[in-house]
Amino acid sequence: MTLHERPSLQEVPAYKQGKPAPAGASKLSSNESPHAPLPSVISSIQEGLANIHRYPSIAAPQLTAALSKQFNIAGEHITLGAGSVEVAAQIIHAVAAEGDEVMYAWRSFEAYPSLVRIAGAAPVEVPLDHESRHDLPAMLDAITEKTRLIFICNPNNPTGTVVEADALDQFINAVPRNILVVVDEAYVHFDRSAVRADGVELFRKYPHVAVLHTFSKAYGLAGLRIGYAISPLEVAANLRKVAVPFGVSDLAQRAAVASLAAIDELAVRIEEVVTQRERMYEGLAQAGYPVVKSQANFVWVEAGDNTVELEAQLAAGGVIVRAFPGDGLRISSGTAEDVNRVLAALPQSAASEVATA
Repeated sequence: MTLHERPSLQEVPAYKQGKPAPAGASKLSSNESPHAPLPSVISSIQEGLANIHRYPSIAAPQLTAALSKQFNIAGEHITLGAGSVEVAAQIIHAVAAEGDEVMYAWRSFEAYPSLVRIAGAAPVEVPLDHESRHDLPAMLDAITEKTRLIFICNPNNPTGTVVEADALDQFINAVPRNILVVVDEAYVHFDRSAVRADGVELFRKYPHVAVLHTFSKAYGLAGLRIGYAISPLEVAANLRKVAVPFGVSDLAQRAAVASLAAIDELAVRIEEVVTQRERMYEGLAQAGYPVVKSQANFVWVEAGDNTVELEAQLAAGGVIVRAFPGDGLRISSGTAEDVNRVLAALPQSAASEVATA
């Protein structure tokens, strides 16, 4: 062991940001909104610039009040962080001690394994089923005396699949009450399925459920880093203890409040993203690529061993995507022009090789 080295970090890969796009290319690697910030959001941020020499409010009273009103939930249940990923880290540190187990589906959000290991807990990965969905029976079977936390990413990143309402309700009801079930709804605004589970309603119904939301995706505030948890009071109190002080800037809080007030404008933009997602899915499916039906702001191509080759093919066509070598490609939904480039870069003539690989 070298000086200042923590042995357990050898198993923790550094988080890899989506690849940047060269000038003129489509950056579809990070699930960002393709739309520029709303004028009302920019105005609110500009008003706050004169006070950036002051620390932000840790309690974020205006934002907490707005969220409390939206969900009709007491503000004490709401806690903030620098994006939902940071709030997920808070939950792991608050709930799981060293040696405890944290369960999630795999493949799912790629930060989960690192966050769990950094906290000193043990990750338990339960493979997705043959339809790229959470295998809830297998997850129940994987529960042990050491299980403290279960993440359900719904819709799932990177596959875009959803856990149906009845199935998730039955799953949560079967999970022992001393295990916290976290429903990570980072992509919930893009879900158009008729069977969607509602995390907040499950929080109301069960004493061992928490919900994660973010302003990064549908609200288009990825660069300001702000997300929140809705959790039981005892969990929320501990999240405040482990949170980084002043971790959510005043500008991010202002932008979030302004975004909540402009939900009708944002709804139009969200629908545009959904429309382009569906167009991309249909085009790739008709061309014969093994694409998974998605309810997020991206589509998943189960490219397997052809993943790196397809990534290069897309890059040559001016499209930068997120590749998971050996598994597949996640392609974010962008503008109509972005989707045109995707469909042009992956012609039908090459699809048969991927589908049969």
